[in-house]
Amino acid sequence: MARRWINDLTPERATPEAAWLNRRQLLAALGAGAAAVGAGGPVLAQGAELEPTSFEDITNYCNYYEFGTGKGDPAENAHMLTTEPWSVKIDGLVERPGDYGLQEILSEMTVEDRLYRFRCVEAWSMVIPWNGFELADLLEMAGVMPEARYVAFETVLRPDEMPGTRRNVLDWPYVEGLRLDEAMHPLAIMATGLYGKPLPNQNGAPIRLVVPWKYGFKSIKSVVRITLTEEEPPTSWNKANPREYGFYSNVNPQVSHPRWSQAEERVIGSGGEGIFGRLSVERQPTRMFNGYDEVAALYEGMDLSEYF
Repeated sequence: MARRWINDLTPERATPEAAWLNRRQLLAALGAGAAAVGAGGPVLAQGAELEPTSFEDITNYCNYYEFGTGKGDPAENAHMLTTEPWSVKIDGLVERPGDYGLQEILSEMTVEDRLYRFRCVEAWSMVIPWNGFELADLLEMAGVMPEARYVAFETVLRPDEMPGTRRNVLDWPYVEGLRLDEAMHPLAIMATGLYGKPLPNQNGAPIRLVVPWKYGFKSIKSVVRITLTEEEPPTSWNKANPREYGFYSNVNPQVSHPRWSQAEERVIGSGGEGIFGRLSVERQPTRMFNGYDEVAALYEGMDLSEYF
């Protein structure tokens, strides 16, 4: 199995369920500072970022263009998506290709809680408490062949359930990709829930990729196919506009989007009032790799301004 990420929390620091679901109680349980959970942990943010974004904001302010281009469109339209039964085709350079039922996958995986920063390429951010398992474990289950260098992903395409696909916003179905060593990193997970609840449709139910050191569009939703390949796979936003959206798309405050700076980000729900009736105004500096410095070794020798 994959090299596992080691949680830096101890049992006595665990937050009760009621506190987990209440932002003010969470802060009270953990304390205002980050010292209580240790500095420099790979997943937990420091200071105020230990406070996760509210469930309401996460599920009502999101991008899922298959259901519309507005931030509220996915919450309004994604109920139409049928998520049971669900299977994921794993093919290409694997030893055990096939259609894997979601329940079959989950029976073999270790589902964990992962509190990750989430940074959209549009320069807004959240802190999201995911539930999921390491992508590497799923790839190992299928058996990665030595020739494999990349992992390609594909989102479900059902125009009758996904009204956004009736517009030519992108070349459907939505596709994404990672280099194999990125996919095998223990921070890369397949999420199946958030806040301890099943993943809502608008957030990519029933299973999605989460790569916390990359811009959010890399974390493809509602995955139905994973293909191991020797060649770099095409990705949807890169196909649509290669000048603005590169294959790697690591969070990098030093490389601006052609139309806006990436040096800062707007924190959704900042101030405790949520997004409804007002936009959050708090801004914070963007961290390289979204703060996950342990992935830097994956890109040694690369010019990350060139390989956006």
